[in-house]
Amino acid sequence: MKNYFSSNFRLGILGGGQLGRMLLAETQKLDIHTAILDSNENAPCATICNTFVIGDLLDFDAVYNFGKTVDLLTIEIENINIDALDKLEEEGLTIFPKPKDLRIIQSKASQKNFYFDHNIPTAPFSHFAYLEELELCLAQNVVNFPFVWKSARFGYDGNGVKIVRNFSDLKSLPNVECITEQLIPFKNELAVIVARNANGDTKTYPVVEMEFHPEANQVEYVICPARIEESVAKKAREVALNVVNKLDFVGLLAVEMFQTQTNDILVNEVAPRPHNSGHYSIEASYTNQFEQHLRSILNLPLGNTESKVAGIMVNLVGEEGFSGEVIYKNIEEILKIDGVTPHIYGKKETRPFRKMGHITIVNSDIDIAREIAQQVKETIKVISK
Repeated sequence: MKNYFSSNFRLGILGGGQLGRMLLAETQKLDIHTAILDSNENAPCATICNTFVIGDLLDFDAVYNFGKTVDLLTIEIENINIDALDKLEEEGLTIFPKPKDLRIIQSKASQKNFYFDHNIPTAPFSHFAYLEELELCLAQNVVNFPFVWKSARFGYDGNGVKIVRNFSDLKSLPNVECITEQLIPFKNELAVIVARNANGDTKTYPVVEMEFHPEANQVEYVICPARIEESVAKKAREVALNVVNKLDFVGLLAVEMFQTQTNDILVNEVAPRPHNSGHYSIEASYTNQFEQHLRSILNLPLGNTESKVAGIMVNLVGEEGFSGEVIYKNIEEILKIDGVTPHIYGKKETRPFRKMGHITIVNSDIDIAREIAQQVKETIKVISK
C-alpha cells in the first residue's frame, strides 16, 4: 500500500470552499499533504492547507497545470474543467471521482438521461437546448403546467431551480439549456450517502430526511435517522447503491431522493463529494463523511457508517436584508445548550441566504433533537455590522 501519511504524497483538491475546509480537518489528523486550487484568494481553505494555488476551476490550463503537481486529485465542487481531467487521467494521474462520472453529473440533463438509460427510478423529464424551445413546446401542449424547471448546469443551493405554474413564471428564467420535470407530490425529501473505494467495497450511511426553506429552496434541517418506515429506508439504500454501482463510482456519492405518496423512491440528483446532507456525521457518526471520502479515494478500508446518536444539522445562512462583514448574533446563547456544536465556514462577508456555517444537534432522542434544532434556528441570526 502507498504511504500517504507523513510522506511526500500530495493530495490535490479542486475547490477551496467549506467542504474543502472540513475535509482538511481530516487530512490534518492523518498528516496528509494537501494542495488546493481555487479562484478566491480568501477561500475558506486558503490559510489552512499546505499549498494554496489561485486559479479558475473552469480554465483548462489552470486545472491541468495544478494536476501535474499532485499525486492524486479529488474535488469539493463539480463545476470544474473536465477536459483537463481527461488529459491528466490519460497521462496517468489518479482522479477520484472519475472524470467520466463527473461529466455525467455536471449536467442535470446527462444525469437524468443516465437514470433513464439504466432503469433508475426518477421523475419524468424533458430536455431543452434553450428557453425558446421550451416555450414552443408549452404553446403546442407538448409540455404542461405545472412543472419544475432546472438549469442543466451550474445550479447550486436551490439556484437554478424553479417551480413554473404559468407563462408569467417563465419571464424570470434565463435562456439556457434546461430540463423540466413533472411536479411530483411527495411525502419526504431523503438522501443517502454511499462510499465506495477502488476495491469495490461499499458502505451506506443511514437515510436522512431533509426539510427545505420554502423561499430559498435550501436545506434548513437534515434529520438523521429519517423518520420513515424501515421498508422505505431499505428501498432508498438499495436505489442509492444501484446508482453507485451503475456509475462504477469511486468516492463519496450523495443521492438525493423523493419518497412519493405511494412510498416509491425517485432519484432527484446526486453530488459526487461530501454533501450538506452528511454534515451531521461529524458529531453523530462513528466515521464522518469527510474521513470516509479520504478512505474511499485512497482505497483504504471504509469506516463504520452507523450513528452513535441521533443528529440534526441546521444550516446557518445569511439573513435577508443583511450584507457585509458578518456577525453571528446570539451564538453565545446556543452554546449554552447541551449537544449543540457550531461550525463556522470562515467567510468574512455575509449576504442573504449565503451558506455561512452549520450547527449540529445531537441527542439520544430524535424528537428532542428536533425541538432543540428549532430553538437554535430561531435564536442564532447571521447578520452584518
